[in-house]
Amino acid sequence: MEVGESSESPVETKTKSKAKTARKPKESALKQKSPAEFFADNKNIAGFDNPGKCLYTTVRELVENALDSAESISELPVVEITIEEIGRMKFNSLIGLAERERVDEELYDDFETAKAREKRLAKEARLQEIQAKNAASGKKVKEPTAAKANKSREASYYRVTCKDNGRGMPHDDIPNMLGRVLSGTKYGLKQTRGKFGLGAKMALIWSKMSTGLPIEIMSSMKGQSYTSFCRLDIDIHRNIPHIHVHEKRQNKEKWHGADIQIVIEGNWTSYRSKILHYMRQMAVITPYAQFLFKFISETPDKNVTIRFTRRTDIMPPVPLETKYHPSAVDILLIKRLIAETSKQTLLQFLQHEFVSIGKSHAERLIGELGPDFSPKMLVKSLTSQQIVRIHQLFRQAKFDDPSGDILSPAGEYNLRLGIIKELHPDMLATYSGSAQVFEGHPFIVEAGVSLGGKDVKQGLNIFRFANRIPLLFEQGADVVTRTAMKRINWNSYKINQAQDKIGIFVSIVSTKIPFKGTGKEYIGDDISEIASAVKTAIRQCCSQLKSKIVKRIQAREQQERKRNLSRYIPNASNAIFDVLKDMANQHASKKKRFEGEDADLLKQVSVNSVTREILKDKLAQHVEKVDYEMALEYATQTGVKEEPREDIYLQALSDDKRFTDFHSPIFVFRLFH
Repeated sequence: MEVGESSESPVETKTKSKAKTARKPKESALKQKSPAEFFADNKNIAGFDNPGKCLYTTVRELVENALDSAESISELPVVEITIEEIGRMKFNSLIGLAERERVDEELYDDFETAKAREKRLAKEARLQEIQAKNAASGKKVKEPTAAKANKSREASYYRVTCKDNGRGMPHDDIPNMLGRVLSGTKYGLKQTRGKFGLGAKMALIWSKMSTGLPIEIMSSMKGQSYTSFCRLDIDIHRNIPHIHVHEKRQNKEKWHGADIQIVIEGNWTSYRSKILHYMRQMAVITPYAQFLFKFISETPDKNVTIRFTRRTDIMPPVPLETKYHPSAVDILLIKRLIAETSKQTLLQFLQHEFVSIGKSHAERLIGELGPDFSPKMLVKSLTSQQIVRIHQLFRQAKFDDPSGDILSPAGEYNLRLGIIKELHPDMLATYSGSAQVFEGHPFIVEAGVSLGGKDVKQGLNIFRFANRIPLLFEQGADVVTRTAMKRINWNSYKINQAQDKIGIFVSIVSTKIPFKGTGKEYIGDDISEIASAVKTAIRQCCSQLKSKIVKRIQAREQQERKRNLSRYIPNASNAIFDVLKDMANQHASKKKRFEGEDADLLKQVSVNSVTREILKDKLAQHVEKVDYEMALEYATQTGVKEEPREDIYLQALSDDKRFTDFHSPIFVFRLFH
C-alpha cells in the first residue's frame, strides 16, 4: 500500500458517511394541558371507559347531582330520568348533515362479497332443512338463530334528560358550573356523593367528543320569577365554556330545579341491566326520593318505564362541612391553610383551623414545638422548616377523634324501608354503628341482611353503598364482599350460604371514602378500622336474624307436633272409646256396681252420655289447650312483651263526625261479644 492511500474499503467509507449523517433527536417542546383536555384524554378515570359505560356514568352523575340539589334545600327529591334512542337519520338531522347514499360499497366495514353471501345463504338453508327434519320427527325444535351480520362500527346515540325539583343554579353561574372542569361547590371537607366534582362536565366532554352537540340546561331557583335557559359546550383546550344561548325566560309555573338534556354516544343493550340495577339500588338507599325512569326506543315494544315510589318523608340530615383533623393533614395542606386563614397568630390558627384542638391543647402544642415558636407569633411568618416541625408534631401527638355528627348516614329506618320497598324480603335485620375514625376521618357503617325476597338469587347478593351511592363494579376486591364471603360463618347463624337467598346491604359514609383504583368503584380491604366495622355490622344483623330463625323453627316444630296430634285424634278416640265400651259392658254383664275413680265415666259410656264424637271433641280441645299453654310458656321464657301502641281512630259514617277508638275497652268488648 502506497503512502497517501486510504486503508478503508469503499463499503466501510459508505457506512461511516451514513453514521455521520445520522438524524439527531428533535428537542421536545414544553406543552401544557388544561384540566378539560386531561380528562378528555383520560376519560376512563371518571368512568367513561366505553360507550356503554359512558351512558351509565352519565345517568349516574345526573341523578346524583339531582339528589344533592334537592337535599340541599331539604326538599323531598323528585327525579325524572329519560333515555331516548336516536337513530342515525335523526342524529344526522340534529347536526344538519344530509343523508348520502353509498358510492363505493367495498369501502364499508359491513360489505359482503358475493362469495360470502352465497356461503351464508347456503348455511341458512342447511339450518332450515335440519329444523324441518327435527320438526317432522317430533324432536324438540330450537328457535332458529339469525345469522350474525358482519360487525359494524356504526355508533348508537341517545338523548339523556334529567329533571329534578332541587335548588337550581344561579343564572350567571350556569356556564362555569357546567362548562369549566374542576370548578364547583363541593370542594370543602364534608361527606359528598361525587367522585372528582366533575358531575355533568365529564358528560359534556364526552358529548363534545362523540357527537359534537351542546348541552341544554333549564334552571330556576326557588322564588325566582324566571327560568334560565343555556345551551353551551366546552372549549377543551382552554377549559372555558363556549356559550351558544344564555337567556332568561318566564317562569309561569313557579317551578324550581334543573332540567338537563345531553346527546351522547352510548350502548343501551350492553348496559341496560347495570343502569336499571343502579336505579333500583338508589331507590333502596333513598326511600324518601321518587324516581321515574324511562327508556324510549325507536322500536316501541322495547320501551321501558319504571317508577320507584317514595316510601317515607323522613330525610337524613344535610352533611356539614368540617375542619381538618391534625392527623389527616400533610405539609402542603398546612401551607394552604396558612395562606387562606384569616387568623393572625399561631395560637388562633391552631385553635380555629383544626378540629380537636382547644385553647389549652394549642398552648401545650406550641410549648412542645420549642423556643422558636410562641403563641403570639404571626402564622404567616412561619418558615418551611417550622411548618415541617408542626407537621411532625401533628403525627406524633395525641388528639381526640373527630365527631361523627357532621356525617349524614341513610339511617337504619330508611335503610329498612328501602330494602322492604324494593326487595320484599321474608326476614330482615338492620344495624347502624356508632361513628369511628381512620386516618383522622370519621366514618359510619350501616348494614342490613335479608332472607328471601323478590328477584333475589340463591347465595350471597351483595349491595354496596359509599356516601349513599351504589357501587356496581369491581365487587370482588371490595371490603364488604371479602368480609361477607370469608369472615362470616353463616352456618352458626342458622343461614345456609349456598341455598338461602341472602341480601347483604352495607352503607359506608365518611368525609373521605378510601376508594381503590382510578374508577373509584370499590373500597380496599387494607384498612383495619373499616374492615372491623363492616364485620361487626354484618354480625349484628345475623345475630338478630338467628333469634328470628330459631323462633320460626320452634313455631314450625310446634305446629308440626299439633298437626301430628290432630292427625291421630280419630284413631285414638275410637280406640279409647272401644276400651271404655268393653269395660262398661263387662261391668253390666256381671251386674256389678260402678265403683272407683272411673265409675262415673264408665256409667256415662254405658248410657251413651259419652259417645265417640264427644270423646273426639274433648281430645281436640285438649290438644288445643296444650298447644296454647306451650305457646304461652315459650312467650314467657323468650321475654315477649307488648310494645307501646299508638291511638288509632276511624271516622264514623254517620253525620255526627264521631270517631271510634280501636283501643277502647267498649270497642274490644263489642268486637268479641
